[in-house]
Amino acid sequence: MRVLNDVLIAASLDVVLGEGDREQLYQELLYYFGLVCGLNVCEALEHAWLDPYNRGEMEDFIIAWLRKSQARAKKKEKAIAGVI
Repeated sequence: MRVLNDVLIAASLDVVLGEGDREQLYQELLYYFGLVCGLNVCEALEHAWLDPYNRGEMEDFIIAWLRKSQARAKKKEKAIAGVI
């Protein structure tokens, strides 16, 4: 959660994610950076976040994920509006 909050603040993004979206982002971040299946994935993520290179890569990943998520939401809204 800290990682996401840091990225949102640094990128000046005003995004509110539901619990499901946060969990999906968290899982995709862990898989993408090979941190899944460890004993303490939260600690591994926090440790990776402290490395400047990893931090930059994680920020880029999260921002791209958020943009894709917003685009999917807009597409879904248009599809629903087209049905009504």
